[in-house]
Amino acid sequence: MPTRAERIRTALEAAFPPARIIVQDDSYRHAGHAGARPEGETHYSVQVVSPAFAGQSRLTRSRAVHAVLAAEFGGGLHALSLRLLTPEEAGEG
Repeated sequence: MPTRAERIRTALEAAFPPARIIVQDDSYRHAGHAGARPEGETHYSVQVVSPAFAGQSRLTRSRAVHAVLAAEFGGGLHALSLRLLTPEEAGEG
């Protein structure tokens, strides 16, 4: 069975091709905090660089990612730290 990080990556790759995606599990940093679970996989940092974000505000980008990951939030994902950029904003374009 894939890890939550793998599922997040797969869902984002499907929603925002072509993209460069980095998914980091930060759950260990939140042990004992609200939403944290002993088994982890609750808190993530995600960076997505995709041309799909061109012309979109930060809020629109964030809402799009949250919509793609709605099932993960329903299944125990508690928090995401997002960095969502176009290739030009990331210095790649």
